[in-house]
Amino acid sequence: MPERLAAYLGSKDHIMVLALRDGEVVGQVAAVIHRHPDMPDELYIDNLGVTPALQRRGIGRRLMDAVFALGRARGCEEAWVATEFDNRPARALYTRLGPVEDEPVAFYLYEL
Repeated sequence: MPERLAAYLGSKDHIMVLALRDGEVVGQVAAVIHRHPDMPDELYIDNLGVTPALQRRGIGRRLMDAVFALGRARGCEEAWVATEFDNRPARALYTRLGPVEDEPVAFYLYEL
């Protein structure tokens, strides 16, 4: 197992769910439990991907449902995800999942 994957999976606050087809990974979702000192824990969906040839067949939806269930089981009360504004397939999926409308936010990226 590659070192970064082993480190990721070694953290109790990291979650990864795989979709398999004939023993091959065809989709994955990675999430992190964001623990707060003053409010309920949240589930941050870090990455969702499905093999392009198998997209729009419900795999992404099933992966999201599974990671939501794992987040709930670990005490998270909310989940959040962000995607590029022009990523219409991802935005369509996330909209179908029935999110609570929220205000737009600005994200900032810093090189470390």
